[in-house]
Amino acid sequence: MGEVQREKVAVIIGPTAVGKTKLSIDLAKALNGEIISGDSMQIYRTMDIGTAKVTKAEMDGIPHYMIDIKNPEDSFSVAEFQERVRKHIREITERGKLPIIVGGTGLYIQSVLFDYQFTDDAGDVIYREQMEKLALERGVEYVHKKLQEVDPESAERIHANNVRRVIRALEIFHTTGEKMSNQLEKQE
Repeated sequence: MGEVQREKVAVIIGPTAVGKTKLSIDLAKALNGEIISGDSMQIYRTMDIGTAKVTKAEMDGIPHYMIDIKNPEDSFSVAEFQERVRKHIREITERGKLPIIVGGTGLYIQSVLFDYQFTDDAGDVIYREQMEKLALERGVEYVHKKLQEVDPESAERIHANNVRRVIRALEIFHTTGEKMSNQLEKQE
């Protein structure tokens, strides 16, 4: 795993509630930067609770990317994140500005900065289809119970009837090895 990102990029990471958002905006103003969210959950519209999304007022005119770009039922992989963020980095750099990646999910940020190679998304699709089939054959409660086994916190937040979100949480765990609830906690 060697370095691959060639453009200058600032990355701000840290525990919850240490002021990453304010720091990133101050830094963007001081260094002529634009901000890219490095959080795998902030990409989802309507998932505002527990993701500590920056508000329009907090943005203070600084462009932000990778926030509210997908619906919760849409699939989104680390590979797609990597591709989109690298594109934003190139575009921001071409405008003579500094890309600033803020917060985030370790694997997602590392995939942008280092030479992570991903195969096509077939594994995610296959797993998703397996879970959808299980929900149809054994019921939504069965799939929800599988989520309870690997991520009880997410299972408590996501109703069993919200099958797409249950499967998405399982898929995140299956793909990244990280609980969706842990990803949310890192951003609070």
